[in-house]
Amino acid sequence: MNQLLKSTVLIFLLVVLSPLVIRAEEGQRPTHPQWLHGFRIGILAHDVRLWSRTRSEGGIDLNAEVVLDLPGWSLLNGRILPNLGVSLNSQGDTSTLYTGLLWEYERPSRFFFNVGLGLAVHDGELESKFDDKKALGSRILFRIPIEFGLLIAKHHGVSILFVHVSNAYLAEPNEGLDTIGIRYFYRF
Repeated sequence: MNQLLKSTVLIFLLVVLSPLVIRAEEGQRPTHPQWLHGFRIGILAHDVRLWSRTRSEGGIDLNAEVVLDLPGWSLLNGRILPNLGVSLNSQGDTSTLYTGLLWEYERPSRFFFNVGLGLAVHDGELESKFDDKKALGSRILFRIPIEFGLLIAKHHGVSILFVHVSNAYLAEPNEGLDTIGIRYFYRF
């Protein structure tokens, strides 16, 4: 599973970022597929025990996410956008591959907020006898992200992201896993 997650990140970087870099190096204005809203990369503190208050895993998570612009429904002065991403743990603890929907709201002041709901598949423990490994109970977990950010230029921004994943007590055990960190984003 860990190899699958690493391969996914590599494919993500090649497919999304390489056309932009190649066009920029050739002196052309970078273009993007119309279905692509943007991408986000960041560093997250792994298992910060905010919502889930059980045993701890360690390390940091490297996070990469692509936000799609299809179909991009409007709701309550915001937009609902699909996302797909990966978080890889630096010390071999739980890593995730995820997808879902984000409701994103942006103010004229360049501040934005999003909240979402989705699913994550992980390579962590389902049941654990060790104090340093989460017992997540199910291979597929619900994922709830909350993010606050600020556009610092037309296409660039920074944000603070909190994510909770758990099986919502549909399986036992359900220790859950929380991450929090900072991300850079590029919006087309």
